[in-house]
Amino acid sequence: MGLHFSSSFNSHPKPSSILPSKPTLGELPESCVALIMAYMDPPHICMLATLNRTFHGASMADFVWESKLPSNYDVLVRKMFDDFPTHLGMRGIYARLCRVNSFDGGTKKVWMDRTLGKICMSISAKALSITGIDDRRYWNHIPTEESRFRSVAYLQQIWWFEVDGEVEFPFPPGTYSLYFRIHLGQASKRFGRRVCSTEHVHGWDIKPVRFQLWTSDGQHVASQCFLKGPGKWYYYHAGDFVVEDGNSSTKVKFSMTQIDCTHTKGGLCLDSVLIYPSEFIKVKSFLNHS
Repeated sequence: MGLHFSSSFNSHPKPSSILPSKPTLGELPESCVALIMAYMDPPHICMLATLNRTFHGASMADFVWESKLPSNYDVLVRKMFDDFPTHLGMRGIYARLCRVNSFDGGTKKVWMDRTLGKICMSISAKALSITGIDDRRYWNHIPTEESRFRSVAYLQQIWWFEVDGEVEFPFPPGTYSLYFRIHLGQASKRFGRRVCSTEHVHGWDIKPVRFQLWTSDGQHVASQCFLKGPGKWYYYHAGDFVVEDGNSSTKVKFSMTQIDCTHTKGGLCLDSVLIYPSEFIKVKSFLNHS
């Protein structure tokens, strides 16, 4: 004798109506999805928002985007926009800050990096005080597509080279690096190809260029280096500064000089000064070659 089981249990499958159904993404509570999104990077949030209505609704939650904004975002909004709409919500504020926003007559541009949520700034050569800039024997402003400002200051030849600038802005707390974007030689296009004229390039290998920066709270940094070969844009690191209070503006003054009058120097394009969070050196490849 032995145990005997009826074959009826195996020969007839269960009706589909009584099988347990698998939960779908659409059945997740919107509040739970929003809590998860608060721990994600903005690009991932935007991707998930396209899945369905639940995820899209969760991606609109104010607390999700407020956690991605700089701690002083309200101060930044007042500084950067004269007539900022009040109905946009945190997601709208984030989107507006990520645009390239101009101020000071278009000579300065500021934006928030979409991936890291950090404030960046670019200052045009036209916003800088340049010795001899009004004398066309020495300097000219020339148009170019290689600058975000559509023009650069080009030096033909000079004895006393001095560039000074300053900016006052409510930078969010953190450490920032200041760079000069410089090109030796004059680039242009010929028959659709980029060419570089080195006719006026001279004097930069005799003595180094000195970079300095000062802040309104007493920080001072100085460095020097020889300028690199022609044909390529380089980012020369002038120094770093630290911002502790983002609710008040930090004034930063900076300079680039080569004032040894024993020789002339020339053939230099000065595009802009950039202020980036210092951790960008790890993720922005073009800064790694400065």
